[in-house]
Amino acid sequence: RRHRGRGRCNHCLYLVLILSGFVTLQIPRAKMKLALLASLFGAAAAFAPSTSQGARSLTALNEKSTALPFLEYPENLKGYVGDVGFDPFRFSDFVPMDFLREAELKHGRICMLAWTGFVAVDLGFRIFPLPEAYEGLTSVTAHDALVKQGAMGQLFLWMSVAEVISSVAVMQMLNEGSGRKPGDFGLDPVGFLKGKSEAEIEEMELKEITHCRLAMMAFSGVVTQAVLTQGPFPYV
Repeated sequence: RRHRGRGRCNHCLYLVLILSGFVTLQIPRAKMKLALLASLFGAAAAFAPSTSQGARSLTALNEKSTALPFLEYPENLKGYVGDVGFDPFRFSDFVPMDFLREAELKHGRICMLAWTGFVAVDLGFRIFPLPEAYEGLTSVTAHDALVKQGAMGQLFLWMSVAEVISSVAVMQMLNEGSGRKPGDFGLDPVGFLKGKSEAEIEEMELKEITHCRLAMMAFSGVVTQAVLTQGPFPYV
């Protein structure tokens, strides 16, 4: 009986081995696919970030812009005065933020002066003695007349010289780590910042950048309205 029991066990074992081999022979492709998938998952796991990194990335991705809540918040704007997350074209992703802030302040300051000058001319302000070529001009018609007379060429020349000189400080700020703040030329003749705390200085900087942004919009609007109406201020 023992021999018969052993014989039956041996037959069962042989049968299992044969069936195993048969199954292995019948599905080699499936096994290969499984092996390939396993190796791919293993390779991917080697490059997967840790849980904490993933959580941080998810938080950053979920942070929305204050100004444009339907867009992601541009990370490089953090720490700059007047930051409301407004960078719909994501310039801050590939252009240094100090350069962008320098450009924003420069254009804003020019527009504050430009709006004042544009409106002042149409309100009748003139510098005397007034050349004959300037008689009866408005801010809109002055451009072509001054190009003919040569004054615009002079303006272009001296503005270019100022731009070249000021670019030295900008290059030192961007490439040499001079520590200079964007837009800071040390110009404060009235002493607005004298004896002020850091918080008060930051408040003044916020006021300036706010007025700069408003002036850029205002100058675009006043020129457009003046051309459309061809009338004196307030161009209605």
